[in-house]
Amino acid sequence: MREVDVSCVTEAVKNLCIEANRYLPEDVREAIQKSIQEEDAPVALGVLKDMVRNYTIAEEEQMPVCQDTGMACIFMEIGQDVHFTGGFLGDAVDEGVRQGYTDGYLRKSVVKDPVRRGNTGDNTPAVLYTEIVPGDRIRITAAPKGFGSENMSAVRMFKPSAGLEGIKDFILETVEKAGANPCPPVILGIGIGGTFDRAALMAKKALLRPVSEHHPDPFYAALETEMLEKINQLGIGPQGYGGKTTALGVNIETMPTHIAGMPCAINISCHVTRHKTVMI
Repeated sequence: MREVDVSCVTEAVKNLCIEANRYLPEDVREAIQKSIQEEDAPVALGVLKDMVRNYTIAEEEQMPVCQDTGMACIFMEIGQDVHFTGGFLGDAVDEGVRQGYTDGYLRKSVVKDPVRRGNTGDNTPAVLYTEIVPGDRIRITAAPKGFGSENMSAVRMFKPSAGLEGIKDFILETVEKAGANPCPPVILGIGIGGTFDRAALMAKKALLRPVSEHHPDPFYAALETEMLEKINQLGIGPQGYGGKTTALGVNIETMPTHIAGMPCAINISCHVTRHKTVMI
């Protein structure tokens, strides 16, 4: 059994929140650069180049890459041989978010009540996801999620009779309906299978996978490629100004489901798809 003081978690979460908001992941940068080489619409090309300037300035000046520094989504893979000491894990995570968003001068966007509102003042509470895994290490990922794109996400409970074409139509329909709202070019996390809630979680976790990596099953890898091509034929383009680049990637995650259903969730993320991971 390995003992870990929760103060280590607080420090890790604090640093992850700051760094995730300042540095765009390398795979997203490469996808934008690739789009610049392929885009031929003048306005779209200009927007993509502005995005490069934006994330370059953010890194050089140590500033957030987007003004919406998001709701702090924290994913933790906890080895079953870990024992936390020194306090409650959930409190330690929230304290890390509190410190990160305060010390990093990040915008506080969380309200106390979904209907009555009222800002919490420190961007807590975090949205915490935990998973027990083998071993005695802890993998922590911070994924700040802005709501321009989150608001455009969707879940649909298909009957099996809808088939693959039903899922394809749903993906295209969701992106087309979203239009310029999620600050394209977007990245789509798609969860297929499980239950209503598990499909949504898979969709969000899919956004953590580099856009350069495909699903290990060739069937779903081909579906990712097909849907990316079809989405980019919609003509929405960067920030909605038209062009070839509506999406940078489509990441699909799947799991077994009930004989009577075929849940599908789509979590849309903007061109600033941020996440940072550390092992402790």
